Amino acid sequence: MLTKYRRPLGGRGAASRRDFLLASASGFAGLQFGRPGQAWGDGSAASGGGQTRSGDGVGKAKSVILFFLCGGASHIDTWDMKPDAPSEYRGPFSSIATTAPDIRLCEHLPLLAKQAHHLAVIRSVNGTVNTNDHHAGYYYNLTGHVPDATFLAQGNDRRPYPDDWPYIGSVVVSRRPPTGTLPGLLSLPHMPSPAPYTRPGQFAARLGVEFDPLYIHGSRDEPLRFQAPALALGGDVTRDQLQSRQELLSKLDVARRDFEAFPVEQLWKQHQQRALSLLLSADATAAFDVSQEPAATRSRYGESINGTSLLLARRLVEAEVPFVTVFWKGDDSLRKKCRSAGSWDTHGNNFNCLKEDLLPEFDQAFSALVEDLSQSGLLEQTLLVVTSEMGRTPKIGDPRSGGPSGAGRDHWTHCQSVLMAGGGIRGGQVFGSSDRLGEYPDERPLTPADIAKTVYAATKTDDLMAYDSQGRPYNLLEQGQPIHQLF
Repeated sequence: MLTKYRRPLGGRGAASRRDFLLASASGFAGLQFGRPGQAWGDGSAASGGGQTRSGDGVGKAKSVILFFLCGGASHIDTWDMKPDAPSEYRGPFSSIATTAPDIRLCEHLPLLAKQAHHLAVIRSVNGTVNTNDHHAGYYYNLTGHVPDATFLAQGNDRRPYPDDWPYIGSVVVSRRPPTGTLPGLLSLPHMPSPAPYTRPGQFAARLGVEFDPLYIHGSRDEPLRFQAPALALGGDVTRDQLQSRQELLSKLDVARRDFEAFPVEQLWKQHQQRALSLLLSADATAAFDVSQEPAATRSRYGESINGTSLLLARRLVEAEVPFVTVFWKGDDSLRKKCRSAGSWDTHGNNFNCLKEDLLPEFDQAFSALVEDLSQSGLLEQTLLVVTSEMGRTPKIGDPRSGGPSGAGRDHWTHCQSVLMAGGGIRGGQVFGSSDRLGEYPDERPLTPADIAKTVYAATKTDDLMAYDSQGRPYNLLEQGQPIHQLF
């Protein structure tokens, strides 16, 4: 279901059963982790003085689907395999040929191998962070900014802060005019990770809560259930009653104009209007209803929560949503087996967890998305990005799971791979390389800032100048360069 807020209609006392549902683009995160902001001087991306350009408009992406493999996906066991490395590095998996001569993938990705002619595999991303851990890895890969010293000092207690750098998706959406009923930025099927350990980097932060994502929640138990906003009215409130109440409130607005002149109240009014639009919109309800898809389509994606989340992402792209984030939702039943939270954090039993659980689900779901968008003609205008907060140690054996005998791989932020497809990206290519053991980038080393700048170039997000609450200009991302060779 949708993450939501409730606020009393008749004052600031105890909430009643008819509380107004705030299903705004700020979702859970914005009102807690962000603040009202000024994206640009007068509300127009084209306004003001000098602009900071991220690229030359080489991309064709009208929408982005960013698939984030929570936990830290092992690059050396998936799309950067090292068949000539010693056995204590390469592991038991073999690589297979694909539809792209230059790309070889893990043998447990046979469906994706058939779509490799659409892929660009980037193998030289150095995302080294001072903690070599999840919080900082999320932040670096989702914002393009090196984590500051607070990540080292606070570790897993480091919360999302209002003055953090904004999520890539928030930046893209902040430069787009609003379109349609749906918000410009949606994240599903969960918010990583459970409070109080919410991962920094996935929010608009200093850019302003109006550019925070709307979170849509799903579950492994009911993978087809993505509740649309119009179905989330509380108590016995009907659409007609909500409409009548809104009309009454509009008549009272005259007496509140002075109060609403304050920026925070203006922002609240924007959220309230967005919530009303979502709650009353049949289009929004339909967009979230994955069960409308033919059974054969649902079967092709796989009726897991991650498969149906990618299917929903495709439906949202069809509805012209500019940016959709799918955060891989882990399986709690794998915690003991993989010595992790059930996602890609394979501290133990790495190879069985990948072979039996993670890779089959990923292979079916993501290959279906690429195939589906290609067949519908939407791939050229939709950028797909697969990334994670880190890679994993090339040398097998995590002390936390018994060393080599535990067959795990620990955190490794020093080298990781990123997949891209569509949105003007030329398929069937490999960019960069890691060294012979997969430990560090070798040819064409990159950072998450370069990946962020490439997303901006693909979406023609050229203006990266923003203004703080005092009207002072700043650059949303000074580091990095677009990887022009990919286009």
